[in-house]
Amino acid sequence: MEETKWAAKDASSAIKVIQFDPPRNPVVSSPSIRPLALPFRKKKAQRLVSLCIGVLGQHLEDIIADILEIAAKFPADIKLVLLAIARRRQLLNDDVLVALADNLWEILDISGSNVTDIGFSKVSQICTNLRAVDISRCDKITVAGLTDLFDHCRSLATLRCGGSPRSEFTARRCLSILKPKLDNLDGESWEELDIMDIGNGAQSLRWLVWPKIDEDSKMTLATECSRICVNPQGSIGVRGVRVPVEAMHSVALDHHVVEDIDPKTWAVSGISHARKIPVASAEAEAEAEAPEMSIAEKFRLAFMERDAKLAPKRAKNERQHRRRAEKELLMSSTTAKSLALASQAGKFLNNRS
Repeated sequence: MEETKWAAKDASSAIKVIQFDPPRNPVVSSPSIRPLALPFRKKKAQRLVSLCIGVLGQHLEDIIADILEIAAKFPADIKLVLLAIARRRQLLNDDVLVALADNLWEILDISGSNVTDIGFSKVSQICTNLRAVDISRCDKITVAGLTDLFDHCRSLATLRCGGSPRSEFTARRCLSILKPKLDNLDGESWEELDIMDIGNGAQSLRWLVWPKIDEDSKMTLATECSRICVNPQGSIGVRGVRVPVEAMHSVALDHHVVEDIDPKTWAVSGISHARKIPVASAEAEAEAEAPEMSIAEKFRLAFMERDAKLAPKRAKNERQHRRRAEKELLMSSTTAKSLALASQAGKFLNNRS
């Protein structure tokens, strides 16, 4: 373990001095010398930095306990590559995600991982510049985690969700966050309304990738939140806007991150394959055999969501009742009337003088 840790540190220091841009082809000085035409296209060689990252990715399970110390000096793009490798190797959890998080990230793909609301909320506070997030098949992320994401990442334009029963349930529960809340307002005038009463989370969201969206949810988004395009098809979306690559379901969100990495890096083989795959298969079979969600759990989540949604409204109603009580006291109490009239008379005399 110590040898692996020191090897990882040496690789970390080596990556810092590697030239990231490959050298350009030398210019041919003589016009008579021409390059030979090859009968086939030569495969592009991997960069040295990609080879180093591949070595780290192959031994990621050995250094994952010290990943916070090892990746502290890595640049943001190298951390993102390590995150993509950890996700593909089924090693991504809250500790790994928080250890690798960087505020320069603009995309985050944690699909199919064991990340929970705790780690997801911490990363939402760190990576505030995120433009695209994929939480597909993340069964441990709930409405609370998505609420923190919308609150901290105000540039979020693309969200991928669904893919499993629990993730589908979470996506349906998040519809109330995506929709505006104008129908819940009961103020006496527009001047009394706060911007928090009118606005809602995910104001910048424009693309929602939800492959198995139900018809009711799709109709609700189309009628009450038309700014969001659901499952865009082709390269041109609503109103002629070009669909970004992040919103295309056929391409993994972090595909371009690992383009130069050998796929063998996240392939499991040999003894580790025999040790890990049966456990993962047993867990997958247990999840497949388990019921989607108990009725009691659905009621509990629905009650918590409704209570959280009505909390601002209750606070606003209390403020309104307080103001009305003050007005009623002013109109019913003779002393309060006298003080109010005396104050008005004093202001009138001061203005005349």
